[in-house]
Amino acid sequence: MKKFSALLLALLLVLLSAFALADGLDVDKLSIQFVPTNTETADATTADFSAYMSNLLGIPVNVTVATSYNAIVEAMESGTVDVGIMPPATYVQAREMGVAKAVLSSVLTDYDQETEQLLPGTSVGSFKAEVLVRADSGITGYEGLAGKTIAYLGASSASGYIYPVAEMKMAGIDTESCNWVNITSVPSAILAVIKGDVDACFTFEGSRFVFSSAVLDDNGNPYDLYTELSVAKLSDGDIPNDAVAVNTRLSDATAEAVRQAFLDMAADEAGLAIMSTWNHNGYVEANEADYDTIAEYIELAAE
Repeated sequence: MKKFSALLLALLLVLLSAFALADGLDVDKLSIQFVPTNTETADATTADFSAYMSNLLGIPVNVTVATSYNAIVEAMESGTVDVGIMPPATYVQAREMGVAKAVLSSVLTDYDQETEQLLPGTSVGSFKAEVLVRADSGITGYEGLAGKTIAYLGASSASGYIYPVAEMKMAGIDTESCNWVNITSVPSAILAVIKGDVDACFTFEGSRFVFSSAVLDDNGNPYDLYTELSVAKLSDGDIPNDAVAVNTRLSDATAEAVRQAFLDMAADEAGLAIMSTWNHNGYVEANEADYDTIAEYIELAAE
């Protein structure tokens, strides 16, 4: 019986591949990688995402979670990843290396900048970087960060490093006076602020809402992030949303099939549920000009 099941599965994959190739795809398998919003829970959705995309495209699709911002760029460069769901600064890096081309940009639900609650029915193509501090810290604005200990998500993160650091420099703040701590998990960075291990953390707009049940005290109960923390600063600059980028080694026909698959996914309730892992609620055509400003911020932050 097991041998029969294995043969049946193999036959099914062959048939799916045949249908896919007939539909314009010129590959018999595909690899997708994404950078998760929450690294601690991302792995739970990869199997569902793989199955969903395999069904849409008609070929086996393998989904993996990037271990870092740089890892997904390296994977695109080596050819081990065909499609990347890439944070904006990471995409710009891969684009400049000539290994990735955006076929779609994500759409997010907007947040009320006063209450940091979702605004149902809204759709935005950009977001802000956010500086979180303890509510009793007295820190307001970039000026209060001079000489402080700051958690950042990685030097390739637009909201978690590039935009706030670049804007601190624009404001004339000596960033070398700060003590920088690399914490790649947003919940862990938030917890470090609450416990006083760091004075601030750089993250993305809406983080208190997104991680409201993910930051736990010693008894396993969620902290009230709205009571414990305050937003010292939202970035002045707007950051374009994530890019769905195909490896430049793929043909135009395959790139188009991938683009359509993501659009179909966003139009389906089951697809939307899977997409919630990286907080997307839809896709629009990518505009390369939207990502050009990031290159300027990257240069300034690196100085």
